[in-house]
Amino acid sequence: MYTRPLAKLIEEFQRLPGVGPKTAQRLALHILKRPETEVRALAQALVDAKQQVGQCSICFHLSADPVCDICRSTRRDNQTLCVVADSRDVIAIERTREFKGKYHVLGGLISPMDGIGPEQLNIGQLVHRVNKDEITEVILAISPSIEGDTTTLYVGQLVKPFTKVTRIAFGLPMGGDLEYADEVTLARALEGRQALS
Repeated sequence: MYTRPLAKLIEEFQRLPGVGPKTAQRLALHILKRPETEVRALAQALVDAKQQVGQCSICFHLSADPVCDICRSTRRDNQTLCVVADSRDVIAIERTREFKGKYHVLGGLISPMDGIGPEQLNIGQLVHRVNKDEITEVILAISPSIEGDTTTLYVGQLVKPFTKVTRIAFGLPMGGDLEYADEVTLARALEGRQALS
């Protein structure tokens, strides 16, 4: 049906999350219509991002530098720490422009079914950071799901001896993800956070 290079391009697009066969075909055909300079620029941007973007050595958010812009900022509240599952959640919360503290990215959620335990996540580093950096509040901003609730309870119990622990209020359905929430919902969730009991 497709010539081999086109079939391969469609196949590679289908590996992306949320891209089905029709979207992959549409993207591949779009790429073929673009000038070669644009296609090369896209390919180079992909390679550059893969080679240059890593994790912040403090909060584990995506960064091209050893320490990310948020951790370097002197305008952020150093004593309030928002704990999230991954960088998509940092980006979603930052879009609200409501949170003025700093972040800690766990790198996933505890999920025994998938073989992910606390030791595979950045939980030990979080406990060390809370203990060392005089954090006055840890806000747990983890999506409500079985894995999210498990992670929230586990992390909450570990950091509770050192600081105040709160969890954001949710206007999201069970199983919803932070990255898909609108700014107003996320802003209200941050304002309505409650102590973890």
